[in-house]
Amino acid sequence: MRKKILRVVVAAMFAVILVGLVLGGMVTMFRDNTPAYEGVRSVRIPYQAGFEAVLDSLEAAGIIRSRSSFARAARWTGWADQIKAGQYSIPSGQSNHALLDKLRKGLQDQVRVRIPAGSYPTAIAASAAREMAFDAEAFLEALRDSTLAAELGTDTLHLFSYMLPETYFFYWLTDAPAVIRRIKRAADVAIEQHAGALDAETVLNVAAIVEWETGMEQEKDTIAGVYLNRLNRGWPLQADPTVQFGLLEYEGQKRRLLTRDYELDHPYNTYQFTGLPPGPVTNPSASSLEAVARAHRMEHNYMFLVAKPGGGHAFNSSLSGHLHDADRFHRYSRRLRAQGAREAASQ
Repeated sequence: MRKKILRVVVAAMFAVILVGLVLGGMVTMFRDNTPAYEGVRSVRIPYQAGFEAVLDSLEAAGIIRSRSSFARAARWTGWADQIKAGQYSIPSGQSNHALLDKLRKGLQDQVRVRIPAGSYPTAIAASAAREMAFDAEAFLEALRDSTLAAELGTDTLHLFSYMLPETYFFYWLTDAPAVIRRIKRAADVAIEQHAGALDAETVLNVAAIVEWETGMEQEKDTIAGVYLNRLNRGWPLQADPTVQFGLLEYEGQKRRLLTRDYELDHPYNTYQFTGLPPGPVTNPSASSLEAVARAHRMEHNYMFLVAKPGGGHAFNSSLSGHLHDADRFHRYSRRLRAQGAREAASQ
């Protein structure tokens, strides 16, 4: 009788222990293991990251409250070795089970990549790489890849100008060539929508000049029309942005142009060569592409433009009118600079 009672007691103890283990396991798996926070927090898990590295990343991102609890849950389920690389956005209130399920299934969230307008290749690369797993040099190498450029129907002189300024969404681990392919195809669609009878090279080249020529949307159409008129008549474009492009290659930065700069021996200097430059000087925005298309459809007779000291440009159909405006504006600019120098000297 005593033995029977002992067996019952032992069985009951095992049952209690078993229930405790089951309940403890369920608590470990399904109780919230994230701190309370607003919105989401993101974690990036690189390729071939070991489980300890995953734990470090989750902890550093402030996503898990208890490292040991998450580790136990991962090992009990066997999911510790199934976690996929990528970027994940995690809202508050997640259990170990929910976290592990997302990570092992590779349910990544996309990152936002912004391509700035009117930029240089290095600036475009830096902006793209800021949110991606690749670095800026990998993006630049892809832009310089003649095989990739040919695959996309262009060459390495033009490829960077197809990096249409826009906000894109990619998975963090997407490589640089895939990012460039996606943006180039979006640019192809935009150019096809706007080009009309113009070819893509003309649209891109002129739009790039317009992008650097002005930040005033209301005069982009007129400026584009000036350069199209000069192209149609076989005149040199005489576009200051093309000189700036040459100086940028030689000096590493843009600056105010001096008279001697217009003699710059550079293939992009449209004061020295007629026709379009070998490639676009920058990546034009959609509004500059649209301006070229509108200017092609809505003709005007302007052949000259000159920057006004207060911003914007003056336009002329005749050389005499252009020279008059240029002289007047230059004299005014010199007076302003002299006045500024005097004020600086007196301080």
